[in-house]
Order: sequence, then C-alpha cells, then structure tokens
Amino acid sequence: MIRLTDLALPLDHTPADLERAACDRLGIAIGDLARITVARRGNDARRKSAIKLVYSLDVEVRDEADVLARFAGDPHVRPTPDTAYKFVTRAPESYDGPRPVVIGAGPCGLLAALVLAQMGFRPIIIERGKAVRERTKDTWGLWRRSVLDPESNVQFGEGGAGTFSDGKLYSRIKDPRHLGRKVLTEFVKAGAPDDILTEAHPHIGTFRLVTMVMSIRETIEKLGGEYRFQTRVEDFEIETGEDGVRRLMGLHLSTGEFLPASHVIMAVGHSARDTFQVLYDRGVYIEAKPFAVGVRIEHPQSWIDKARYGPSAGNRLLGAAAYSISHKCSNGRVVYSFCMCPGGRVVAAASEEGRVVTNGMSQYSRAEFNANSGLVVDITPERDYPGHPLAGIAFQRKFEELAFRAGGSNYRAPGQKVDDFLARRPSSKLGVVTPSYQPGVHLTDLKDCLPDFVIEAIREALPVFGRQVPGYDHPDAVMTGVETRTSSPVRITRGRDFQSLNTPGLYPAGEGAGYAGGILSAAVDGIRVAEALALELAQPR
Repeated sequence: MIRLTDLALPLDHTPADLERAACDRLGIAIGDLARITVARRGNDARRKSAIKLVYSLDVEVRDEADVLARFAGDPHVRPTPDTAYKFVTRAPESYDGPRPVVIGAGPCGLLAALVLAQMGFRPIIIERGKAVRERTKDTWGLWRRSVLDPESNVQFGEGGAGTFSDGKLYSRIKDPRHLGRKVLTEFVKAGAPDDILTEAHPHIGTFRLVTMVMSIRETIEKLGGEYRFQTRVEDFEIETGEDGVRRLMGLHLSTGEFLPASHVIMAVGHSARDTFQVLYDRGVYIEAKPFAVGVRIEHPQSWIDKARYGPSAGNRLLGAAAYSISHKCSNGRVVYSFCMCPGGRVVAAASEEGRVVTNGMSQYSRAEFNANSGLVVDITPERDYPGHPLAGIAFQRKFEELAFRAGGSNYRAPGQKVDDFLARRPSSKLGVVTPSYQPGVHLTDLKDCLPDFVIEAIREALPVFGRQVPGYDHPDAVMTGVETRTSSPVRITRGRDFQSLNTPGLYPAGEGAGYAGGILSAAVDGIRVAEALALELAQPR
C-alpha cells in the first residue's frame, strides 16, 4: 500500500473526485487503482471562501514498486506505515511473580492496566473514586445541587478528569511507534465512533466516554485484572536496604489493608494533592513544574463558526469550529487558549470543599449553544511559586478559595462580561451571551480572584484575539473563573527506566506525574510505562 498525504479537494467533492485526484497525483490511470482508503481527513480553512478538505490516503495500485520509484524522495508518497501495536513482552505461562498495581483509573491508568492485562500480568487497579456510573451521579450533584463529594467528582473516579471534557484525542507528542493508534483502536473496540481513526482532530464527548470506560474495565477484568474502587492510597511503605537503595514495599490503603507491592504505576492525575504530599513526606523526588491559570471564556458557537469558516459555517463536514490562539504580552507573559470545547459548556471541576474550579466539556455532537475555552496565562516556579516542590498547589488553592468567595461561597463561579473586564468595573447584568456554568454564575469583578499579572495580561490579549477571531472580544462575551487545573503543578521525576529517580518500583506516569497533557498523551504515556514495568517483571528472577 502507498500512503499519499496532503491531497486537498473542495468541500463539495464526490468520492469519484477523490479517486481521480489520487490517480492524477500518482500519475496513474483509473484502471490501475485497486483500492483507496481514507487514513486521515482534516480541513484547510485559511481561505474562508475556498475551504478544502485535506486527505491522507492509503492507496493500492497495480504496480506499487513503479510508483514508489517515480516518487522517491517525495515526502507525500511513501509506503503505508505499519501502525499495528506489537507487545514488548508477555508474561511467562508459569509467571507467579508480583502483580503490578496501577493507582488511578484515568486515561493513563486505564491504558496501562489494559496493556498489562493483555500481556498477562493481571494488574490491580486502585481508584479513590467510584465506578463511572456512580461517579457521574455525584458529579451532577455538584452541578445541580451545589453538593460536592471530595472523593467522587470531575477529577476523581473511573475515567479520570478526561471523562468530563471534550474528549479530544489528538496530541503533539512524538509517536514513532504509533502508540496513539493503539489507544484509538482500543477506544473503537470499546464503543467509540470509527471516525476517530481518520479525523485529524478526533473527539468523543462525555456520554460516549462513560460507556467506553465501562467496556475497557470489563476487558481488563476478563483478562484477570482486579479493580478496587473507593480505595485511596494513604501511605507508601518504602525501605532503605543495606546497599542504601530505597525500595517500594507496599501500599497502606484507606480500607485499612496493607497491600504488598513492588511495582506500582502512579497514574493519579493532576489533582491528587494529598497523594503528592504523602510522596513528598516519604522522600520521593518531586519538583515543581510550570502550569497556567486564568478563566473560561464563552461565545455563541455560531460566532466562532462564522469567524473561522465564513460562508461555509454550518457545513456538516466541518462541524463546530474550534480555535487555538496565543499572544506574548508586554509583561513577558504568554496568554493562550486552552482545552477549547466547541458546542459545549463550562463545568464545575472542584475536588476540594470551599474552592471553585472551572473546566470545559462537550458531547460528541458538539451541538450545545456556546463555545468555550480556557483563557490562561503561563506561570513558572522560579517566578511565581519558588522555594518548595509543592508550592504550586498552594498557589492554586489560594485563587480557588478566592473564586469560591467571589462567587458567593456556594460553588457558583465568579463571572464578568468582557466589556466590563476591559473597563475595570464589576459586571451587574448579562448581555446576549448566557453562561453555561452550573450551579450558576455570580457577576462580579474577576480581579478579586486572580493575580494582578494574569488580569493585566488577559486585558492586553483580548483585543489582539478579537483581531484574530472576529467577535472574540465582543462586549457580551462572558468569562468565568477560575481555571487552575491546566496541568499538574508538580513532576514526580523519573529516569530513563520510567521509575522514580530515587525510589525503584514506583513508576510515575501521565498528567499527574508531569509527563502528559490530555487524554491521548496520558494514555500513550500509560502504555510506555506499562511496557517498561512489564519488561522488568518478565526478567528471570
């Protein structure tokens, strides 16, 4: 097969047009084309009056060797890559060694556990929250009744924080082994739509993620894996041997049980603040890392569609439009859009009482009225929270508590219209944009719950973004605060063997450990870490 990339056609093209364009590009007759399959489809909307669909195709032709010889050196005509996943090892049939433990059942832990189970190592999965169905009910309890369960919410529970998101499945990570393809393939097996294998910017949405997570759990259990929900790791048993090497011996669980464990994947997510504290107290090497803070901004989706697609707005092949924008400010800060959710809503994402956190979520249809994204400003340990590996957590908590008070101390979010924000006055009434955040928005002045440098940077960036995306700085656009969980504030540093720098047997993984950002990259990291752990277990003992 030949992989033909960067083939652009008009929006209204037919299947026959695609075949002819492929033949023309390869210099072959239609009769020499045996089969054509779409490998990837995106769009080029730089010219709104002539938006094109851009394809990568797998093409079967009569004389493949001749075509490849004629296009030698052309990066857009190459042999189709082998993207099939290949297991790095398998558990011996007589394997009776230690069972690996995976802490956390988000995308990272889920794929780590799945791959370990498929290799025959029967992992134990420990999840502090509830199974996804029960967790969903608790999450709606905050959104509808202002009742927060600190152990079962947007951050904690089966599926992880990505369950209540747009379900984006694309990433900028380098992936020479096509591990991302393994993730997408497993998601399709679990019930995701087939188009995630071909769309350039695939997504799933919350409702489908829920059923997928349940299906993957069933697969893991059939392969010998074991889940323990509503079980928190309260402490780590670590011993230092005569050789001076610290070794993980086991886990103290909230159930009162001590679980012997020598190979543990830490896939706890970016909000497991109490777990980070315990690891630090036990001497596990942790360092502060950068993240970003800001607000969620909402516009009617129709405004974004028109701004991005012009006269083609509403075309079903294009779907709901997204954007990605950034600006380097005069104060040295970078303001950028984060986790953009077309046709979605802003959701309450707190995991601790007395604090307000916002996030974005979309369903697969992306059919709700508003678009939203994080509008965030970069922060760094050296400049903003120096002196302690866990100082970023204190930084987050400070502004989440201020947001709770500014919203009325009842989990409503503080909100402000863009015109009032730019004019430095509190908002008192809404305009044409209705915020989607539940349990509700209290209009106020966002300067009361964010650092001054963040406020000034966003004020400078809004008019710039309005020139890039017409309507972005519309007076009635609504901002709600605060967005603080953009990524983990710490890194549980690991070596080339994927184990903690100073605690062998502990495998930091995913977003919480500081090695991923988003569903796909976290899942891929989970596979990499699971492979390293499996190779260690498979060694003769």
